[in-house]
Amino acid sequence: MLDIKKGLENLKAHIKIAPEKPGVYRMIDDKGVVLYVGKAKNIKKRIVAYSHLNKLPNRLQQMVAQIDHMEFIVVDTEARALLVENELIKKYSPRYNILLKDDKTFPYLMIDVEAEFPKLSKYRGVRKDKNKYFGPFASVGAVNEALDVLQKVFLLRSCRDNVFKNRRRPCLMYQIKRCSAPCVGKISVDDYGDLVKKAIAFLEGKNIEIQKELSEQMEKASKAQNYETALVLRDRIRALSMVQARQNVEYSGLKSVDIVAVAKESNLFAVEIFFIRAGQNCGNAVYFPTQTEEAEKKDVLEAFLSEFYANHVPAKEIIVGEEIENKEFWQEALQVKITLPKGGNKLKLLQFACQNAIDAIRRKVAMEASVKNNLTAFCEKFGLPDIPKRIEVYDNSHNQGSYAIGAMIVATPDGFDKKNYRTFNIKYTDNTHDDFAMMREVLKRRFDKMTKENKPDVILLDGGRGQLNAVYEALEGYDLQGIEIIAISKGPERNAGKEFYHMKDKASFELEYRSPLAFYLQNLRDEAHRFAIGTHRKKRAKSMYKSMLDEVEGIGAKRKADLLKYFGSAQDVKEATLADLQKVEGISKKIAEKIYNYFHN
Repeated sequence: MLDIKKGLENLKAHIKIAPEKPGVYRMIDDKGVVLYVGKAKNIKKRIVAYSHLNKLPNRLQQMVAQIDHMEFIVVDTEARALLVENELIKKYSPRYNILLKDDKTFPYLMIDVEAEFPKLSKYRGVRKDKNKYFGPFASVGAVNEALDVLQKVFLLRSCRDNVFKNRRRPCLMYQIKRCSAPCVGKISVDDYGDLVKKAIAFLEGKNIEIQKELSEQMEKASKAQNYETALVLRDRIRALSMVQARQNVEYSGLKSVDIVAVAKESNLFAVEIFFIRAGQNCGNAVYFPTQTEEAEKKDVLEAFLSEFYANHVPAKEIIVGEEIENKEFWQEALQVKITLPKGGNKLKLLQFACQNAIDAIRRKVAMEASVKNNLTAFCEKFGLPDIPKRIEVYDNSHNQGSYAIGAMIVATPDGFDKKNYRTFNIKYTDNTHDDFAMMREVLKRRFDKMTKENKPDVILLDGGRGQLNAVYEALEGYDLQGIEIIAISKGPERNAGKEFYHMKDKASFELEYRSPLAFYLQNLRDEAHRFAIGTHRKKRAKSMYKSMLDEVEGIGAKRKADLLKYFGSAQDVKEATLADLQKVEGISKKIAEKIYNYFHN
C-alpha cells in the first residue's frame, strides 16, 4: 500500500535543500529505482509544483507516494540541462517519464565546402565538421530526389575522393550532363566555386534569384551564338522550374521550419513532425510515445521536444499546436523560435500534420487489431496456451557451402522487433551443405545465451519434419518448457499458401488456402529469408574484397590499412595504376609492382 503522506514528506524535505539553479532532478524510491527524471531552469521552483497534490493527475500522485529521496545535478545552461535529462532518461527508462522510442537517423545532403572541388553527397550520422549540411530528409527517397535535381542544375561532383583524384577521362555523369567534370579540368576552380555557391543558395531557398541569373546567362550565351552553352543553361533552368512547380504554396514562405503536431485517439498518442526546408517539404515522420497514461497533449509535446532534439538538429522555427510551459526555457535551450499559430498558412500546415497524426493512430490500431486476430487464430489452430509475446524465426543461407550464416528474426504483437535480430556465422559445422547441422548449431548457440527476458514462446523453422526432429535432438537437455517449435515446409510445387506445418507429436497439416493466418506466417518466414539472404550477401562481398589484398605477398596489416585509407576500397586498389600505387606512403616501387602484377597477371 502506497503511503502518499510519507512520500510527500520526503519531497518537502528535499525542496528545502534543492538548488535554485538550472539543472536536472531525479525522484528515487526506497529500492533505488529512478521513478522520474526532469529538468528545470530553477530546480527548486519546479519540484514545489509536485507538492500540490490536488493539482496532479493520479499517475503523478502515485509517483509522489513512492519518493524516498531525490538527487540533483546543477548545470550552467538550459541546453545542458536538456542533454543531461535525455541521457538519464535513456539510461534509466523511468516509469513516470513519457518515453519516445527514437532510433531513427535522418539523411542529409552535405557539401564539403573546404575542398578545392567540393562534393555533393548524402550523409547520415553525427555532424561534427565544418561541412555544409542541408536537411533533414525524412526518407532516402526524398534525399535522392533532391540530389537528382541538384546534379541536373548545378553539375556538382558526387564521386568518392579517391575516384576523383585518379580519374583520367570524364565519367558517365558528365556525359549525361549531371557533372561538370572538374576531375579532368573541364571547369576551372573559380567557375566550380560559383556553382557551389549557387547550390548552397538554392538549398537555402533562394531559387528565384538563381533562376533569374541562369536566364540572363542563357540569353547572353545565345546572343553570342554560343548555342551549346545556352542549351546546357536551358536544361538547368527547366530542372529548376520543375522543382518550383512541385512546391506547395503553403511552404513557399518557410525557410527552415519543423511542424510538430500531437494527436490523441483510442487512448494512444501520436506525434507527427514535418520538415520544411527552403520552401520544400522534406518529408515527415511519426512517433508513438509510451507511458502516457493520464498525460495531456502538452506533456507529450514537451517530452517529444526534449528527447527528439537531443539527437536531431532543430530548424530555426518550430511550429507547435499546444501551449507549453516555460517557452523561454525551450527557446533558449534549443536556440529556436517556437510558434503557436492562430491563423494563416502555418495553422493550415499544423492542422494537416495533426490529421496525419490521427490517421497514423488509426492505421496503428487497425494493424494491431489485425496482428492480434492473427495471433488469436495462431493459438487456436496450433493449440498454443496463450498469445505468443515473442516469436523467433530462423533461416540459413550459404553459397554452395561458402559464407554460411544462420539468421534469427523476432516478431511480437507490436510487429517486427529489429533490434533483437541476430546473425550467426557458422563456426562448428564442417559440412555447410547440411542445413540440418547448420540449424542445430544455430539453435544450440541461441539457447546457450537464453535468459528469462528473451525466452521465446514460439520458434518457427524453415523446413520439414526432418528439420524439426533435428532441432529437438540438438536441444535435448535444454529447458524447452513453454516453447513451441514449428517447422514450415514448402507446399506442392513450392506453391506459396499451401505450406505444411509440422509440430512434435502431431500430424502435419495445412492451413486454409490464402487465409489471413497463412499470409501472416508466410510474412514471418519471408522476413527471416530476406534477412538471412541480405546478411549472407554482405558477408560474401566483404570476404571477396578482403581476400584481394590478404593474398598479395608482402602486404601485411599496416600496408593494407594504408592502401585502403588512400584508395577507399580493395576494388579501387585493384584498378589503380602502378604510378598511383607508388603514391601511397610505405609502398615502394617493388611492392607496388607486386600488387599491380597480382591483379593484372
